[in-house]
Amino acid sequence: MTGPGAEARTSGRTPGGTAYTVHGAAGPPVVLVAGAGGSGRIWEHHQVPALTAAGRRAVTFDHGPTAAGPVELAGRTKELLTTLGLPGCPVVGHSLGSLAVQELLLTDPGLVGGALLAATRGRPDAVGEALARAEAATARAGTPLPPEYEAFVRLVQNLSPRTLADEGATAHWLDLFELAALTGRPAAHRPGPPLPDRLAEYGRITVPVHVVGFADDVLAPAPLGREVARAVPGARYTELADAGHLGFLERPGAFNTVLLDFLATLAPTTDPGVSRVP
Repeated sequence: MTGPGAEARTSGRTPGGTAYTVHGAAGPPVVLVAGAGGSGRIWEHHQVPALTAAGRRAVTFDHGPTAAGPVELAGRTKELLTTLGLPGCPVVGHSLGSLAVQELLLTDPGLVGGALLAATRGRPDAVGEALARAEAATARAGTPLPPEYEAFVRLVQNLSPRTLADEGATAHWLDLFELAALTGRPAAHRPGPPLPDRLAEYGRITVPVHVVGFADDVLAPAPLGREVARAVPGARYTELADAGHLGFLERPGAFNTVLLDFLATLAPTTDPGVSRVP
């Protein structure tokens, strides 16, 4: 990692046992909430270096490859924010992480100073419901997919046609997905609770929100993210071309520009944050 304070790390656990890491020695904090799979390390490839180089502290945490739904993950995020003493902290979510942040904006808006929501949705759709049924059937069968096949499925689910057309990039991503399949990802296939339609409730959100959609996302199609932006009063929407569900990793420069520009629009909090890190 590069940038001021990028090598400084402080790790700990919340009272509930959630493992977190604070990256950077100084500056206003930003909490990043990962999607399904739950590893905070996914942000360390590109977003943590960009945030620390911009003089911010990035807080990542692990919520694990469990069947936790948005409400449970929102609770873990709330515990993290309160444990570290982060009133009015900006929060970034991806996929399931975005759904959890959206719940937090409804239940505890005072904890969040602004939210960037990537690859999100506010209601179920036919593709998402089909995937949920398929993963429920996989869980009932009790037989994991061969790692090579799981890697292929994740490849076409998560990446854009532009990336798939690059044979070198495809080989690299296949290696990563196969390694993930070999090191315990089957638990991630356990089905979560059904996703309700929450668009009407999002009209009650009062904090600044910026939604980022990925044009080639098949798991959280960009039009569903645009619906969330329309439902939240004053929310903005940006769509990144040539990006699939993992667009923040496929096009990190473009994503980080949107993220940093959004953070620059937020009013600073009175508390610089992370006041309770041991």
